[in-house]
Amino acid sequence: MPRWNILVLCTGNSARSILAEALFNHCSAGWFKCNSAGSQPTGQVNPFALREIAAQGIEPVGYRSKSWQEFTGKSAPRLDVLLTVCDSAAAEVCPAFAGDYEHVHWGLPDPAAAGDDEKPAAFANCFATLKQRLDALLRLPLAEFTRGDLALAMRKLAGADVPAPVLDGVD
Repeated sequence: MPRWNILVLCTGNSARSILAEALFNHCSAGWFKCNSAGSQPTGQVNPFALREIAAQGIEPVGYRSKSWQEFTGKSAPRLDVLLTVCDSAAAEVCPAFAGDYEHVHWGLPDPAAAGDDEKPAAFANCFATLKQRLDALLRLPLAEFTRGDLALAMRKLAGADVPAPVLDGVD
């Protein structure tokens, strides 16, 4: 059983959040169960995201672009960390909803916004940034961590001077 449940939120749930979901579920040695969702899901996963997932040795099946609303209500999984990956520098709006969870922000440029010739590198860079942060997290004494400790460590991995975006209340 995973110790913590993470929901990665982004705008379209087609690129960054999908990469993070794949990475956390595949490479976290069972510490995390990760889902992803979007405030305005595109309805399909970006093919470059699936290519990058496959290039990293992760089976690129079962991923879908879905709404954050699937993770509300009584049947929703318990949430420990809400990880937003929207790029506040690009003025993207990150959704928020009610619940007892820690909010962590790992703002990343949207690789889907890159030009066609630059997309492979943009997706590879996004994945590499996520992997670097996850690898650093996995080197910490997670067995001793509380949920608050986990969130603090995740925030530090993003850079303590990086402010989280204002969440758009969509309760």
